[in-house]
Amino acid sequence: MKKKFIDIHYEINPILGFLAMFVTQDIALKLFFRELKIIRDNFSIPKNCSVILAPTHRSRWDGIVLTSAMGRRITKKDCRFMVTKSEMKGIQGWFLKRLGCFSINQESPSLSVLRYSVNLIVQKRQLVVFPEGRINKYGKKISLKDGLYRLAKLASKKTNSIVILPIGIAYSEVSPKFRSKVSLCIGKPLNFNENKNSSKQNFNEMLHEKMIEAEQVALKNVGR
Repeated sequence: MKKKFIDIHYEINPILGFLAMFVTQDIALKLFFRELKIIRDNFSIPKNCSVILAPTHRSRWDGIVLTSAMGRRITKKDCRFMVTKSEMKGIQGWFLKRLGCFSINQESPSLSVLRYSVNLIVQKRQLVVFPEGRINKYGKKISLKDGLYRLAKLASKKTNSIVILPIGIAYSEVSPKFRSKVSLCIGKPLNFNENKNSSKQNFNEMLHEKMIEAEQVALKNVGR
């Protein structure tokens, strides 16, 4: 039990965090992509409220691209990624833990993970949840996982200001290639507290629609 607690509650290592930002944002993104465009449409970062980022998931680049739009350099907050257990193995997992990521069993999440996730929301940290649950490379229509709704529902008992940001990420090629283009569009914010009485199905359909709307804008921007 003690080991599980430690695995979940790693704080972001300031040195690794700085190095990761430099390597991913200043080197990797700029070298790999010839164009990166963030579409905000007069969007302003919500103040004094909890924010959950809900992006589409098309590539392993998504997390890095998302950080360029909503990471500490922009929002003054680190993105806390909820990822699958398979992504937290080996050397990759060692680094991800120290960069604020934590894993969850999608089929049967532990109470400690749920509690930790809710605390991140209540403390107004910046939680990232990929509602599709996995990389959906071709953007096929799939049902969103229950995790985001479940977490927001639990957190809404402790805070009355939860904003969910639907985000669309698109690449000029289905599989991003060297010197291709990428675009990220921040969709219309969704106030969970105003919709917390919606059924899980209705809420997920509404969120999915907003995510796809944002993705369509991003796709148009990269020529797809």
